Amino acid sequence: MDRITFHYDTVLSDVHMLLPNARHLMSRLNRVGQPVFISKFKILSDSERAATEETEVTDDTRGQDGGRVEASVDEDGDFEITHRPRSPPEGSGRDPVCPVILHQSDPGQEEQEEEQEGEIVIRIEHTMATPLEDVGKQVWRGACLLADFILSDPGPFRGATVLELGAGTGLTSITMATAAKTVYCTDVGEDLLSMCERNVALNKHVTEASGGQVKVRHLDWLQQDLPTDAEVEFSWTEAEVADLYDNTSVIIAADVCYDDELTDGLFRTLHRLCSHFSHTCTVLFSLERRMNFTLRHMDVSCEAYDHFSRCLSQLEEVEDDRCSFSVQRLPTDFPQFLLYERIEQLELWRVTSTPHHARDHHARDHHARADHARDHHARADHARDHHARAAVTVGGPEVSAQTSS
Repeated sequence: MDRITFHYDTVLSDVHMLLPNARHLMSRLNRVGQPVFISKFKILSDSERAATEETEVTDDTRGQDGGRVEASVDEDGDFEITHRPRSPPEGSGRDPVCPVILHQSDPGQEEQEEEQEGEIVIRIEHTMATPLEDVGKQVWRGACLLADFILSDPGPFRGATVLELGAGTGLTSITMATAAKTVYCTDVGEDLLSMCERNVALNKHVTEASGGQVKVRHLDWLQQDLPTDAEVEFSWTEAEVADLYDNTSVIIAADVCYDDELTDGLFRTLHRLCSHFSHTCTVLFSLERRMNFTLRHMDVSCEAYDHFSRCLSQLEEVEDDRCSFSVQRLPTDFPQFLLYERIEQLELWRVTSTPHHARDHHARDHHARADHARDHHARADHARDHHARAAVTVGGPEVSAQTSS
């Protein structure tokens, strides 16, 4: 296979198309015969991030000092656009330009490509140009955005137990494990979970350095229960299920809302999990608003994003006796540690789940403190009244004597 073949149902992540200096080397074929590639995601140092930002500023301002190219128009005032020829001119010696998949990588060559001292590089196995049902086997910009958010402020995640829903290739879970104690990296499909587990093994040098652990497990949003059959691959142990419900304080999900039925299942799963937590939990969603022209609307729309927004609103309006949810959109101006195009359509949302007994306990504490403060003020007022009456009693005869004299 020398070239990518695109079908009507094929999708390809921009991360793989635009990854700087990427050589997509095929490492193997997966269980279903799809070619698997390895990409490297380098965590940028402070100096590298500064250099990248300077380059972006230069690119944005290029042409403002007399270097702007004038657009040509035809006699009707329409822009004239020069298209690149579809076939090279005869005798030009140029090959056609098309997406190319490089041949299978040489293991010896991979071993020679050592990182420089101090560099942190995450290696991710993934596929390219998949049908929609296999998009989890690619890396998407939402995963990079959420990884940046974690790396920009790891403090809140240190020592935490974290659950990722729809982990895909596992990039975000691996990044989270640089701070968290335990990360349950979940998705569905043996082939996808096997790829994810290989990625966890490829990056043990990243996670073990900080003491984090990633456990790849099966979690289906359309099913009620977690699989605990020891005979089934990627099942949960009883101890892990108990740990999940007792200790999970953060849930993350990156670019997982592209199908309405799955989005509904995601929010049902989220509500079911948080309803059984005895503590507050923070949920982080990262996603990209994808514009599509639809015949139904005869306009550009973001149907998957709109459905996600409705689910968020419904979640915030949920009223039951177990927990409540608050929703907040977060800014995305934090530092960028991975190289990808952070477009304005990328969004980050935080949902906070609070169990009612925790809220009631907080309210009881608040009322108890208020009652204590009122009692303290009442005792202080009583003491002042007592001293005032004592002063009148002691000073009374003197006042009478002075008056009579």
